[in-house]
Amino acid sequence: MRKFTLILFGGFFFLLTLNAQNKSQHYTVIVSLDGFRWDYPILYSTPNLDRMASDGVKATMLPSFPASTFPNHYTIATGLVPDHNGIINNTFWDVRNKRQYSMGDLETRNNPDYYLGEPIWITAQKQGVKTGNIYWVGSDIAIKKMHPTYYKKWGHKPRLTFEQRVDSTIALLQKPKADRPQLIMLYFEEPDGCGHHNGPHSRETGVVVHRMDSLIGMLRSKLESLPFGKDINLIVTSDHGMTEISQDRVIDMNKYLKPEWCKVVDGRTPTSIFTKSGCRDSVYNALKKVQHIHVWKKESIPAELNYGTSDRIGDIVVAPELGWQFTDVARSSKGAHGYFPEYSDMQVVFRAVGPDFKEGYVSKKFVNVDIYSLLAHLLHIVPEKTDGKFERIRFILK
Repeated sequence: MRKFTLILFGGFFFLLTLNAQNKSQHYTVIVSLDGFRWDYPILYSTPNLDRMASDGVKATMLPSFPASTFPNHYTIATGLVPDHNGIINNTFWDVRNKRQYSMGDLETRNNPDYYLGEPIWITAQKQGVKTGNIYWVGSDIAIKKMHPTYYKKWGHKPRLTFEQRVDSTIALLQKPKADRPQLIMLYFEEPDGCGHHNGPHSRETGVVVHRMDSLIGMLRSKLESLPFGKDINLIVTSDHGMTEISQDRVIDMNKYLKPEWCKVVDGRTPTSIFTKSGCRDSVYNALKKVQHIHVWKKESIPAELNYGTSDRIGDIVVAPELGWQFTDVARSSKGAHGYFPEYSDMQVVFRAVGPDFKEGYVSKKFVNVDIYSLLAHLLHIVPEKTDGKFERIRFILK
């Protein structure tokens, strides 16, 4: 009887091991098209994203607040909302060191102290899964003293062209199996730039959207041509959407804020105000009746925004209505983001196709904080504790 039990257990263990080996043969490539609004495939020509929708999963995804580049790329990577992952805006005031963090300042951008949580590439590699990364936010920074197995430095010039990034992805997958990354994260900075300069409803943006769609077509074709192409999951998504702005919808903060009230005013959409002692109520009262903005004391920010516990967020937070600016210098551009995730203009495209995803499936909306959990599931690794929940997104899988 004992011998039979051992044989049975051994067979069961063998099947589990075989099943795990079969699952581990699937690879995942996730692509971010910065500033790619959910309805660009409706507004413009995107035949390749349309084909992905027919062959796989089509959805609209909500960003986390604020709907901006660095906070949301790092949210996707860590499964933590910006309030918890440290990158609470593209720029913010560091109260401990009395300096400004900015995504455009190499000294602060590359300082790992600002990046909290654990990106998926670190979680994977701690469990023996190799990863590749081409320009995803945080991947070239030694977070927890670790990098992806393969990565590109954003600051190195000349930067890879879009086509070279596609080819670099394929080159990683052509490595010998023992060296091949099971997860590749690929970033493109368009159509964000064009959306800012020309607005989301412009001919120029339409041209760039079509170009990005063509790159996705090129990438998918090359993935499918690999000997193991049928074993590759491809996800295409974004960090935030884009909305129209104009000089006619600007609230000049200098009309309401007195210099003697404020230590630091930092960030666009939202704006954090660090007040001087005894001046918090003065700032709040001066702003609370101003039209087209939302004003909160830090502890009163609505719970659904998941924002307000970080010491990098000011005593007073100002969030303008969609398309409005709260600033001392109005932007001359025609497009902006950073607004509430509930605004449809801030929501983003999501497409997924491959062996693990349903086919021809139109999904309900979900939030980007769950992507980390999805990637951990696809990689068959144990995720870190995050703000995301796999149960909220598992329905898009077979």
